[in-house]
Amino acid sequence: MTRLSITLILLLSFLGLSAVYAEDPYHYFTWHVLYGTISPLGKPQKAIMINKEFPGPVINCSSNNNIVVNVFNDLDEPLLFTWNGIQHRKNSWMDGMPGTNCPIQPGKNWTYHWQAKDQIGTYFYFPSTGMQKAAGGFGPMRVHSRDLIPVPYFPAAEEFDVLIHDWYFESHKEIQKTLDAGRLLTRPDGVLINGKSGNEDNVKPMFNVEAGKTYIFRVCNVGLKASLNFRMQSHKMKLVEMEGSHTVQNTYDSIDVHVGQCFTVMVEADQEESDYYIVASTRFLKEVERATAILRYKGSKGKPSSSVLPGAPVGWEWSLNQWRSFRWNLTASAARPNPQGSYHYGQINITRTIKLVNSRIMVDGKARYALNGISHTDPTTPVKLAEYFNASTKVFEYNLLSDEPPKGVKAGKIAPSVVSAEFRTFIEIVFENPEKSLQVYHLDGYSFFPAGMGPGKWTPASRKTYNNLDTVSRHTVQVYQNSWTAILLTFDNAGMWNLRSAAWDRHYLGQQLYISVVSPARSLRDEYNMPEISMRCGKVVGLPLPPSYAPA
Repeated sequence: MTRLSITLILLLSFLGLSAVYAEDPYHYFTWHVLYGTISPLGKPQKAIMINKEFPGPVINCSSNNNIVVNVFNDLDEPLLFTWNGIQHRKNSWMDGMPGTNCPIQPGKNWTYHWQAKDQIGTYFYFPSTGMQKAAGGFGPMRVHSRDLIPVPYFPAAEEFDVLIHDWYFESHKEIQKTLDAGRLLTRPDGVLINGKSGNEDNVKPMFNVEAGKTYIFRVCNVGLKASLNFRMQSHKMKLVEMEGSHTVQNTYDSIDVHVGQCFTVMVEADQEESDYYIVASTRFLKEVERATAILRYKGSKGKPSSSVLPGAPVGWEWSLNQWRSFRWNLTASAARPNPQGSYHYGQINITRTIKLVNSRIMVDGKARYALNGISHTDPTTPVKLAEYFNASTKVFEYNLLSDEPPKGVKAGKIAPSVVSAEFRTFIEIVFENPEKSLQVYHLDGYSFFPAGMGPGKWTPASRKTYNNLDTVSRHTVQVYQNSWTAILLTFDNAGMWNLRSAAWDRHYLGQQLYISVVSPARSLRDEYNMPEISMRCGKVVGLPLPPSYAPA
């Protein structure tokens, strides 16, 4: 080592710097998850709260930050949290689904540690065990861009989290019993905005603004199944981000937000100093349910300028045409310095096509939901743990679900559904919906490109209609009634990832599967080892740890 090198190291040490990159910042949270009583629709109900909050507290961070959440389960049943839209690069150990994690038992605690790696945007978390989502336990997440990477809009005066969702009078346990008995979930009893219906006594303003300023609203549909339309009286909404992607900044009077989806809009406070309604209402249901909130200007006398609520669009064609208007901002940088458009997804050869058809099946006289005839059920051993400990043959069978739906077979099979995907291959997944109700799908661990949608059945000729240039990369997509949707993605994130119906009753009754993405190199470059703190359950209890992945 030269004298110059020694001098440089001493100088860096003196300045508190290092010859390697410093570790990204940490944010620590302690959550006590417990039952509480709320009355959003006029009568007391049991809800799942976090630190006595409903909805739960916000996780506010920047790209690449480390998030550490110590969860104390004060419920009377097992608990898991999943982080909707967070990709957990190389780290499906923290995904928080029944197929990746053993649940936190009542009276116990466990700590999640994950990183918002190379992501920005609006997301949310929720409990993934059983039907607990019907009782709450959800909350917002904001992932901001790093200071060195500009965003394609000016800073806002303030940011607001807006969680919209359907709501039921029945408790989550009652709903679960209904589904277990083979009966279906009916329409919701109401809609809430940040846990409020707007029909309470002495309604207070939810959002306070000042004339002449611009605000960001981060909107997520965290509900069970209902699609919702979101709108603001007398105000336009400029769409700037969608599930981790900067968008072309079109302006909308209202936006359809399907279950599991998130949008970020900018709103100018350019109206008279008064109160204005914000509305979320159901779509595609015969009887419309709605919630309202108050947007109040500084100096307002406390009454909306008009008692007439802004109207909602009608029909699914309007919704489809709005989806077609969403475009990826090709010149903007997202979480990385390179422009979003530098990734030319439309020029990559498709190596495999998986066509998934949803169906309702009857098993032993009870209703279930299935994909290609397989209705998933979670084994007592999470499929990720079974795979990691080489115990998969004792727990599940790979690829029971074929790439093509079976023809003329109405019967189904209940079994753990795990599909293998070759590492770093570019795959096309086609969702075909022969039912009269809209479907929504979410994929953990990834963002994908919804290249096309259309009526009827998909054929290879449908690829001629794909948007191969600037469709918005996202994690949740809708499939309209009697229609298809096709998505494209590279399976480059090793792990075990849940592909599911975002309608939680359908998910609970089997309309889901897991995709196993294994790196043949078994390298830490591609996937982390199971953390030492990981809980074990089922058939992996007491088994010796498998050999560590090779150093990167």
